[in-house]
Amino acid sequence: MITVVARISGRVQGVWYRGWTVENARALGLDGWVRNRRDGTVEACFSGPESVVQDMMTRCKSGPIAARVTSVSQEHVDETPEAGFRQLPTD
Repeated sequence: MITVVARISGRVQGVWYRGWTVENARALGLDGWVRNRRDGTVEACFSGPESVVQDMMTRCKSGPIAARVTSVSQEHVDETPEAGFRQLPTD
């Protein structure tokens, strides 16, 4: 089990990126959250089996059809999010 925090840049706000992330993460059985950042990026925390988290990270590089992702960074963290996957308010 691993937990990563991802930062997604590009045209990722106002294109249903958070809703798409919630659907995909729940379908994969991941725990965590996603939120918009005031700087125009999207931040997400994914927790689960390493191969599944990496699958989600690969999906994040494309996002929903209207998104234009320019970069995705990730950082391994020691925190464990609450069970389930949810959308948080903008930070």
